[in-house]
Amino acid sequence: MRVSVLDASALAALAFAEPSAEDVVAALGESRIAAPALVWFEVANVCATKMRAHPDRRPALRDAFALATTLPIDIVEVDPVAVVGLADETGLTAYDASYLWLARQLGARLVTLDRKLARAMEMGG
Repeated sequence: MRVSVLDASALAALAFAEPSAEDVVAALGESRIAAPALVWFEVANVCATKMRAHPDRRPALRDAFALATTLPIDIVEVDPVAVVGLADETGLTAYDASYLWLARQLGARLVTLDRKLARAMEMGG
């Protein structure tokens, strides 16, 4: 079965039913999903930001995040030293480099809505 690494931008689109969620679903297809552990902290931060911006939607946003945490995502440990090197090499943040590193390690497709990250995957995939 094909493996896809899902980054926080794509997972947040799914979790909060953003318009780009359909594109993410199509990109994932039937693949097994993997991500580094930081994905949950990044999406939690998206949730907290949305709750502050839309206080009237707090319960719905919290519920959407809770539901997202039940998705079948394999959490895979990344090599932090290698991630720092990749961040330096690509100009990505260490957060984004962790997704790129994992995709490369697994020989997986990277599903992201982040253009800079997608471009880095295409260039050195």
